[in-house]
Amino acid sequence: MGSRRPLRPALRGASSVLLAAIFFLFVFLPISASAQASAGDAAAMRAVAKALGADKSLGWSLTVDPCTWSFVICSDGRVTAIQVGNRSLSGSLAPEMRNLTALARLELQQNEIGGPLPSLAGLSTLQVLLLHDNLFTSIPGDFFTGLSALQEVSLDKNPFAPWEIPETLKDASTLVNFSANSANITGTVPDIFGDFFPGLSHLSLAFNMLHGAIPSTFSNSSIQSLWLNNQRGDTPLSGTIEVIRSMISLTQLWLHSNAFSGPLPDLSGLTALQDLQLRDNRFTGPVPRSLTALPSLRRVTLTNNLLQGPVPVFPATVTQVDVVPATESFCLDRPGDCDPRVSMLLSVAKSFGYPAKFAEDWKGNDPCTGWPGIGCDNTGNITTINFQRMGLSGTISPDFASFRSLQKLLLSNNNISGTIPSALAGLPNLRELDVSNNSIYGLVPAFSSSVLVRTSGNPDIGKNSSSASSPASNATSGGDTQSPTGSSDNGSIKNGSSSGSVGVIVGSVIGTIFGLSLIAALGFCWYKRKQQGFGRVQSPNTIVVHPRHSGSDRDLVKITVAGSTVNGEIGTTTETLSPTRSGPSDIHMVETGNMLISIQVLRNVTNNFSEENILGQGGFGTVYKGELHDGTKIAVKRMESGVMGSKGLTEFKSEIAVLTKVRHRNLVSLLGYCLDGNERLLVYEYMPQGTLSRHLLNWKDEGLKPLDWKKRLAIALDVARGVEYLHSLAHQSFIHRDLKPSNILLGDDMKAKVSDFGLVRLAPDGKCSVETRLAGTFGYLAPEYAVTGRVTTKADVFSFGVILMELITGRKALDESLPEESVHLVTWFRRMQLNKDAFRKAIDPTIDLDEETLASISTVSELAGHCCAREPHQRPDMGHAVNVLSSLAELWKPTDPESEESYGIDLDMTLPQALKKWQAFEDSSLSDLGTSSFLASMDNTQTSIPTRPAGFADSFTSADGR
Repeated sequence: MGSRRPLRPALRGASSVLLAAIFFLFVFLPISASAQASAGDAAAMRAVAKALGADKSLGWSLTVDPCTWSFVICSDGRVTAIQVGNRSLSGSLAPEMRNLTALARLELQQNEIGGPLPSLAGLSTLQVLLLHDNLFTSIPGDFFTGLSALQEVSLDKNPFAPWEIPETLKDASTLVNFSANSANITGTVPDIFGDFFPGLSHLSLAFNMLHGAIPSTFSNSSIQSLWLNNQRGDTPLSGTIEVIRSMISLTQLWLHSNAFSGPLPDLSGLTALQDLQLRDNRFTGPVPRSLTALPSLRRVTLTNNLLQGPVPVFPATVTQVDVVPATESFCLDRPGDCDPRVSMLLSVAKSFGYPAKFAEDWKGNDPCTGWPGIGCDNTGNITTINFQRMGLSGTISPDFASFRSLQKLLLSNNNISGTIPSALAGLPNLRELDVSNNSIYGLVPAFSSSVLVRTSGNPDIGKNSSSASSPASNATSGGDTQSPTGSSDNGSIKNGSSSGSVGVIVGSVIGTIFGLSLIAALGFCWYKRKQQGFGRVQSPNTIVVHPRHSGSDRDLVKITVAGSTVNGEIGTTTETLSPTRSGPSDIHMVETGNMLISIQVLRNVTNNFSEENILGQGGFGTVYKGELHDGTKIAVKRMESGVMGSKGLTEFKSEIAVLTKVRHRNLVSLLGYCLDGNERLLVYEYMPQGTLSRHLLNWKDEGLKPLDWKKRLAIALDVARGVEYLHSLAHQSFIHRDLKPSNILLGDDMKAKVSDFGLVRLAPDGKCSVETRLAGTFGYLAPEYAVTGRVTTKADVFSFGVILMELITGRKALDESLPEESVHLVTWFRRMQLNKDAFRKAIDPTIDLDEETLASISTVSELAGHCCAREPHQRPDMGHAVNVLSSLAELWKPTDPESEESYGIDLDMTLPQALKKWQAFEDSSLSDLGTSSFLASMDNTQTSIPTRPAGFADSFTSADGR
């Protein structure tokens, strides 16, 4: 017994060595746990080995079982792991990889494997996917489909063709780490990372071509490490980072080298944050105390922004600090308090979101030394604050009341909302307050009678909340100042004068005279029409109508063609057809008047939707040309069955109800509709010259002549007027959401009309934007709409700006055939604008350039740049675009100086005499017509008499159009 005791330590040592050796073999030299791979896995592995060249570089013999190969692990006859990272492999990855349905780990990192990645769809057991540092050239759209067990993905440093992270990644709900740095990812940061991966801790998308903002859904995420730095596109990531304040799990946040803006949010909730990289952006406002006081922070970079206020001081626990005062807009170049006036101005700028303009222009610690918008007296007291026309949004800060010496506060012509703070009424020296032309609501505080208060252009002033003002209230708000009594009367009153009442009286008189003048002018047009004696007049906007009849006509369809010729007189024709539907229950009615058309009639006029009648095809269906018996042509859009989803019928019906109220000479008119079973069709006026894209982008293929600049300018003005009507001149404000050349149609005389209202949305009254399902066409989408889904009329303005750029250059909004830096028209165009010679080369070479044309193009290019501004509030309204373009278009001149005589106008006649003469003429004209059906149909559709003979599809001008 005693002699054996000394051997025990040796045995223990030997056992330890043996266990260590066994552990080493299992960990570092993985071998098969099953000596025989299934036939399917064996075939797939041989294909993979051959494509990779692993039969030579790794010694994988194609004649032996794959489960005996090095770096391959099997279990129960199935391949579960392939671990060949950093093995100098080349070749490609075989499509048969997706047949390895038991695969849990695929590690191919740090090789030189190239070619397209095959789809891995359906590998439901795959947990780890390491493909970084290879030469893969593309990734298929269904790559992540069905990868429900995926936890770790690494795609870094692969020269993929530009791609967007697909929605199918949502299948990998157990995802923990996703890394795709330098992977050529485009588009916006997908919001799925915030909503669909509860266990996601690391997200790395640096050095890509992403744009837009950080999705708001990230506030719900548990991400600990987020890398979005160094986006390389022309429009990197932007917007505020307010969402970060709710990402309380963050320990590392890298956002440097982008275009983020606005103030730094309150970060007090990020108690685990250690590493914060924010340099090389456009952040404004003071560095918040919540950042400098974070106990967990160890590293921070803020250099090269537009930060304001005092230089921040971090505690000694922050071991790396990169803040260079010279690169910022701090009040001093060293730590210390700012001048109280500077602090007060920053306080009021906070309510405006710390605009970049202030941060760029307000330099130093003395606001009286040339700060834009700031005026002082000889003692250094601020007496004037003039922030007019600065594109400000947000609200008016009550801290303006801190400027006790303030005499003038001018905030007009911005996008300011909210109410006028009551504290402003207590300013002892205030003499003028101008908040006109904003979005301010609420009661106006009771200012002293010595204060001139201007409030015009705020539709909701005097109301408790921001909402659409009624027509009556709009009609009475014509002044620009507030009564000293504090009422919401917008009449221009100072010291109790009654100029508001005078304005109402004068306005009424002028309105009456204008109304009489308009009636007289219409009468003269009727007289002109009578003298010319057209034998045939047709309004293309009342072509096909089909009222629902009762009694014996219940099962018949009557098609009314208004304005066609019957026995040489203006009247209506009808044809009666028997419908083929099963019964009345199949017909869906929409309360829009006589616009319901039977499916049988549309089949007849389109030759049963024949291929030779196809005008075009799109995502919602096919457009067919139709021809009525009298030769009138129409366009029939037939929706693809099922394309609109379960809510399609309701949306379709409400859309028709809205669009029937929108009439303008630069909008393609909706003439009728059909809802029969699964059939959903819309009938539009026919535009014979087709789309603008035919003449602008595809003129060579279409055998057409390129458009000269004069025509392009006229088309741009037509489009601007149509969109202006949608935004601000119709009975309600509408947003088109899909402006592009293929949705602009041209008539025989090349007059342009905006078409395709399938994505039109009502702009809600009293709201800055409306959140919708993202729709539209990439290349024309406004950045804020593409990122947030919230759309305003300024999204249409952005799209219009892109169209202007296309008209100038003859280039498409997105052209993948061009070099990477030139694919996106907007960013390329902006670069070209910076250099006069480069810009001249950017102009479509088919345009004949002379000095006058070049000057006109330069003006339009400047307008295009403003329309495509990154921030919505920096873009003009469409009314401004109309004004700019109309000033460039050729002014109208009468061809016959004596043409007025044909209207029977006696310039010596007084207006009442002229009106009386016209009324007598109208009575006789109506008696000659012999029927009121044409006038009735005209009233129903709000149309006016066309100004050209039949066959001109764009001759229509509505009563409420321009």
